[in-house]
Amino acid sequence: MNRFRTRITATVALTTTASLLTACGAADSAGSGSGALKVAVLASSSQNGYNQAVYQGVKEAATASGKEVSLKILDGQFDSNTQLSQLQNVGSTGDYDGVVVVPNDGVGLAAAFPLGRDIPVATVLNPVGPDIEEMEPQVEGVITTVGVPPSAAARKQAEGVVTYCAEISPCKVVLLVGNLSTPLDVARRDAYRKVLDAHADIEVVSTVEGQYDRDTSLKAVSNVLQAHKDVDVILSNADQQTAGAQIALQNAGIDPAGVYLTGGGGTEDAVAAVRAGTWQADYVNFPVSMGEAAMEALLEAMDGGTPETVVDADTLGPTEPYATKETLGDTPDFTGEWNG
Repeated sequence: MNRFRTRITATVALTTTASLLTACGAADSAGSGSGALKVAVLASSSQNGYNQAVYQGVKEAATASGKEVSLKILDGQFDSNTQLSQLQNVGSTGDYDGVVVVPNDGVGLAAAFPLGRDIPVATVLNPVGPDIEEMEPQVEGVITTVGVPPSAAARKQAEGVVTYCAEISPCKVVLLVGNLSTPLDVARRDAYRKVLDAHADIEVVSTVEGQYDRDTSLKAVSNVLQAHKDVDVILSNADQQTAGAQIALQNAGIDPAGVYLTGGGGTEDAVAAVRAGTWQADYVNFPVSMGEAAMEALLEAMDGGTPETVVDADTLGPTEPYATKETLGDTPDFTGEWNG
């Protein structure tokens, strides 16, 4: 299949109870079609655009396989306990042959293993296990992790800030992080600080949570700007958050192009903003391709094969994942794999 697409918008209608599709016809429930491979897709939130894009990739891989596959998506509601309970149920009912999961909290989700039944699990974006940085499977049952160590990606983002701040003293930075109650975002925040704190001229004036939401980020950054209107950099780990930060700057009478704005995710809007020079950089993800890779690995495992234990998500797209206007110039047709 073609992972190197230029534009896919995930507009799948997702619910907590169903949304079942097969590669060869349609199924009405996870238990229908005795010959179908039944796969549960555990989204950290089924309403989140990134999770929807991963699900889009899972469906595409199922279709391309030529096998009869029945998919059921479960909404984790960005709640660790909810997703843990879902995985425990999926692993014990006997209704499923495999699982693709986008963990809300991969550390806490490890408590579900070993599952009640021996079924393979492919995880996307985050590993499952005690070490958020270790992509090799850490618990029995996980067969593949599709992702990159969060600190490595965060360090690369922060290094771009260091380059920008080289001739600014002091260079005032706001960190806009998703959710500091999760190990993933704590690791990202810590990686940002480790890089930035090594430079005396860089001052982190505030760290706020954006909750992967534009409006929440708009409010948070608006509050920060009341005390720090002379901010030079807003370093965010999510494009939805950076979009909110951009609006906050505009509302405060500040030209966003005059501030180093960077996000994470690689949405269509973010790619367009970097190309236009409104944002300076973006860490591009390829969630549709990540979903494809996870489903391909799961299908291989369910067929008795041994898939790759780690898929480097940064290698799945056609463009350099740490994108600037210059690097995007090398792939003029790339517009992003999702929007959210």
